[in-house]
Amino acid sequence: MEIRTKKQKITNPKEIASILRDILMSEDQIDQDKEHFWVIGLNSRNVIQYVELVSLGTLDASLVHPREVFRLAIFKGVSHIIVGHNHPSGDTEPSLEDISMTRRLEDAGRIIGIEVVDHIIISGEGFVSFKEKNLI
Repeated sequence: MEIRTKKQKITNPKEIASILRDILMSEDQIDQDKEHFWVIGLNSRNVIQYVELVSLGTLDASLVHPREVFRLAIFKGVSHIIVGHNHPSGDTEPSLEDISMTRRLEDAGRIIGIEVVDHIIISGEGFVSFKEKNLI
């Protein structure tokens, strides 16, 4: 299955959720049951420049550090990023750890001048946008 991401203009969180779900579904079942953390780099016109898998975790955890999240963003010179991850449990509600990590990434992004514009959590049940829930 070919997953089209580059040069696609993003206009809403549903589009990002769809892209991340397509990427996840292209993997084998064993990896689908692990938590993934992606970074989507966007230019100033909200066109995707890259989608990077930053962390592949366990059933309910994924280690994420700002240095890995922003490494490619700095190298590629993107103006902002969207981060996303899956919840294999099916529950899309953000955990306290999800909220804390997102705030840490926002703080790091402010320092280096790359805005975190949204955090999307996907599952088989749907998706949640931090921006739509006013968590960003």
